[in-house]
Amino acid sequence: MPRRLASVTLDNLDDLPYRCRRCAFWELDPVGFARAQETGDPALEKEAWVSSVLLEWGSCGKIAYVDGAPAGFMLYAPPRFVPRSIAFPTSPVSGDAVLLMTAHVLNEFADGGLGRMLVQGVAKDLTRRGVKAIEAFGDLRWDGPACVIPAEYLLAVGFKTVRPHHRFPRLRLDLKAAVSWREDVEVALERLLGSMTPERALRLA
Repeated sequence: MPRRLASVTLDNLDDLPYRCRRCAFWELDPVGFARAQETGDPALEKEAWVSSVLLEWGSCGKIAYVDGAPAGFMLYAPPRFVPRSIAFPTSPVSGDAVLLMTAHVLNEFADGGLGRMLVQGVAKDLTRRGVKAIEAFGDLRWDGPACVIPAEYLLAVGFKTVRPHHRFPRLRLDLKAAVSWREDVEVALERLLGSMTPERALRLA
C-alpha cells in the first residue's frame, strides 16, 4: 500500500479526523477554549491557528496517507504559538524545544509502522530547521483517550523528565536520540499514537 507524508496546510486540514479537526484544546487558552466550546466555532479557531503558524513559523504538522486516505497525524509548534501550554503547572517549555501537542493514528491503520514514519518525518523537519528537542506534557493519571499524552508512553519512547509533577510532568526528547530509536521503542510509539484522541479534552480543560 503506497504511503506518504504531507505537511499540514489549510488545503488538507479537513483530512484530520473529525473530532481532531474541531478540537482547539491546545490552540486556545482555557478561557478561550471554554468560550469556543459554548458559543464559538472550534473548527474555525483551529483553521485560524494553523494559518497564523504557517505564516509566522512554517509547517506545524504532518499527515500520513495510505492509498491516498488520511491515516494519522501529528501537530507540533513552538510554545509561543500554543496558549494552552502556559496553563500547565510544569510550564514553560524550554526555549530551544518545540512542543508536541497531539498525535493520532486511526485504528484501521494501527500496527502498520505509521507512527515510526510520522516521528521520523517530524524529526527530519525540525532538525533541518535547527530545532534541538521536542518536549511534551505527560499525564501520569491517564486512563483513556485524551489530548494530553500519557507520561508512561513518552518515557517508553525515550523522553526524559525535565520537570516532575504529580500529574503533568514535562518531558523532553533530544532529536539526535530520536534518529537512533530501536524497533522496540518504535512499537511503543505505535501504541501511543493509536491511543490518542481528543475525546476527554473537556475533562482536562
